[in-house]
Amino acid sequence: MPHVHVGAAHGSPDPPMSKAAMKYLLVRPKVPAPLDPNFCPVVLAKKNYMKKVGGSPFTLEWALPRLDGCARGKLPVLADSHEDIDASIHLAGVCIQEMIWQRSASELLLFGPPKICEAMQKAFSPEGKYAFEVKTMPKVCGTPSQPFPVRIVSSASDLPVPKDKKQVCGKDASGCRLAFDLGKSDIKTVAVKDNEVLCSMETEWDVTNPDPEYHWDMILAAMKKTAEHLPQVDAIGGSATGTVSGNSEATWCDIFPNVPPDVYQEKVVNIFHRLAKEFGDVPLKVINDGEVTALAGMMMVKQGNLCGISMGSSEGGGYCDVDGNLLGWINELCYIQLDMNPEAQGDPWTPHSGISHMYLGQRAATRLATAGGVDVPDELKPESPGMNSMKHKGHAKCLKMIQAAMKDPDKEPQVRLIYETIGVYLGYALAQYSEHYKIDNALVLGRVSTGSGGQVMLEKAKEVLMTEFPHLAHMKFHQPDEHFKRVGQCIAAAALPEL
Repeated sequence: MPHVHVGAAHGSPDPPMSKAAMKYLLVRPKVPAPLDPNFCPVVLAKKNYMKKVGGSPFTLEWALPRLDGCARGKLPVLADSHEDIDASIHLAGVCIQEMIWQRSASELLLFGPPKICEAMQKAFSPEGKYAFEVKTMPKVCGTPSQPFPVRIVSSASDLPVPKDKKQVCGKDASGCRLAFDLGKSDIKTVAVKDNEVLCSMETEWDVTNPDPEYHWDMILAAMKKTAEHLPQVDAIGGSATGTVSGNSEATWCDIFPNVPPDVYQEKVVNIFHRLAKEFGDVPLKVINDGEVTALAGMMMVKQGNLCGISMGSSEGGGYCDVDGNLLGWINELCYIQLDMNPEAQGDPWTPHSGISHMYLGQRAATRLATAGGVDVPDELKPESPGMNSMKHKGHAKCLKMIQAAMKDPDKEPQVRLIYETIGVYLGYALAQYSEHYKIDNALVLGRVSTGSGGQVMLEKAKEVLMTEFPHLAHMKFHQPDEHFKRVGQCIAAAALPEL
């Protein structure tokens, strides 16, 4: 596919990778991706860099404060005068960007050698490489009118200490409850009474519509129709893609990507609370869709330290600890860089390349369709303009064609390479996620993981862990059982508000 900057609406493409950065950070995996031979996992880039630079006396440290916590990170770096300093600058940016999308941040504080601190200050500026993060984080934090300061401090002691505030969610869906899940393709609504699902509906919608009244009308109509199956509504639980505050505010939900910022603040941030008022101002709890996946997964496998990855229209990620509590992080794993290849695939949501949801969502499959021997019409080929927009309908059609081809004995040997490739992505992604999350259980679900292709994918992911990361070989892989598929996530969402 020709290299097209499909994220142009969000800024300039990432600057070219320097020769120094390439020398330290481009590493061929031991388990190659069959249809993506130039895939260079970020986790291996870090590993190789640490072998070469880990003993350096120089360190960059940073802090990412947020309303209810603070993340801290550090990286050994080359001396400011070293000819390969660009390798340290490049990786430092990747590591800080990764932590921002795990935890969120209202500012960035830096301490370390002057040259690399100044480089990070420039990179995380409104005109820098990470301008998208700088402009987006105030929205994520619910302060869209505030800037994102980047400051260099004079001592490591000036950096705030790390802090997290865990969230405890309800796990009992007793009473009469409505639940909803707002995805990028449809609105799912469910009526639950005493932990039993009475009704489940799916309503297609167009998330690209810029009118918030359209979204309000669609969600409310679906919820009212579902509520007809309950004698009353005692509570509402929900999930949505994007960032939801601890107070169930839609601080930055990318299911409303085209709503103007000022209108978003007025009409969208409080949309969940307004919905609750329509049903008598009942107790309400809304969290990120990936978090619901993790909580439902824990209910299914009865074990914590669980990372849930939903491979649907995008990648939904969530995590719960050993006690089934949320970390208080945003866990927007879909925006983390997985591929260090400077020619990696771009996406229409960010100006960056190599971002996770292009490797672990349905676009991972559809961009490999023709290479995997699937006959698709021109409008569904990876290079088609329609396949490089925010709209998902074409990708859903293409994925169905991939799944059908997988069932054809003549085509299966080539088509399975699509799933082997995604399995390689998954294995290296889990290793990368494990740098910050203790993962004993991985729940993989979503339409990309269904059917025989899903098993091929999981086996390849296990091979990656066994081959490259034997210390992670204990990780157990799970797929939804029939109860989970039918009602697991619905009940987990409905149970969120405590009565």
